[in-house]
Amino acid sequence: MCATWPLTYWHQACTAKMGRDEMSVVNADLQVYGIDRLRIADASIMPDVPSGNTMAPCVVIGERATEIIRKAHGI
Repeated sequence: MCATWPLTYWHQACTAKMGRDEMSVVNADLQVYGIDRLRIADASIMPDVPSGNTMAPCVVIGERATEIIRKAHGI
């Protein structure tokens, strides 16, 4: 495995990073570029591999996704 590959054996992350550069897959509202009505809300959107467990950041991403979706649909 390449040393720069953004995955670890236990914490798969960073495969669909959030951002605004040409390598980004997801915008700040968790929407996938170029695909309507699709959002990603898991560790794959992290731009960098966290130094610890991914559970807590994933909970935060999920909570933020809830806020974004509720606001988008007026709920």
